[in-house]
Amino acid sequence: MQYINANKLEKLKIANGNTYVVLDFDKTITSTESKDSWDICGELLGKEFKEKLNKYCDYYYPIEIDYKISKEEKEKHMIEWYSKDMDLFYEYHLTKEKLEQAINECKDILRKGAKEFLKKAKQNNMPVIILSAGIGNVIEGVLKLNDCYYDNIHIISNFIKFDDNGNMIKFNDEMIHTLNKTMEGHLPLKLDNEIKQKEYGILVGDLIYDINMVSKDKLENTITIGFVTNDNNFDIYKENFDIVLSGEDANFESI
Repeated sequence: MQYINANKLEKLKIANGNTYVVLDFDKTITSTESKDSWDICGELLGKEFKEKLNKYCDYYYPIEIDYKISKEEKEKHMIEWYSKDMDLFYEYHLTKEKLEQAINECKDILRKGAKEFLKKAKQNNMPVIILSAGIGNVIEGVLKLNDCYYDNIHIISNFIKFDDNGNMIKFNDEMIHTLNKTMEGHLPLKLDNEIKQKEYGILVGDLIYDINMVSKDKLENTITIGFVTNDNNFDIYKENFDIVLSGEDANFESI
């Protein structure tokens, strides 16, 4: 199933050298069936860890995708969820070795056409910003595993720091969750200046809130693309994205 805002696409004559790309990672660059980066990160931490992680997901995920809940209320729940997940990694002693092994063994599947899309962005000198509420170490590792981690790719996410012995020290200082995923205030100065020089943008995500990865003043010159998992939300996505793709059409080859 597809929806395309033809008027918006006609208006934006995007030149490759004058364009940047903003992407979500989990269920956007990766397929709907893939484990998300949190699950991959804790793959080797045992059954009890997985049960607790899944229990939190079962409670909070329906809240995350319920678009009837106010942003303020939802944000409280997201902070609770992410804080609890992060505490689990401390509690069950994640190490760099276990994380790297989990990435190398993961069956994470990139969405159809994602690898080629990233290659084309590199060839056309497009900065790519991956803005994710997932685990940055996993994102970097999965891209390297699939030979598509290029020097034009910049990852803004929850990175885990390790000491010289490979023991987990902490997550990076600012938590990135579903509702605060935005380029504003999160880009290094050099990258921020580079983006400001680009006239056009391409945004791809799988949640309504991914539209906020780009500031409102940039949306007019940005083609926004939403991958829909639940067709019951198709009309809501049409209200927010210029292109909406679901089912077999929800892939980068359709862009």
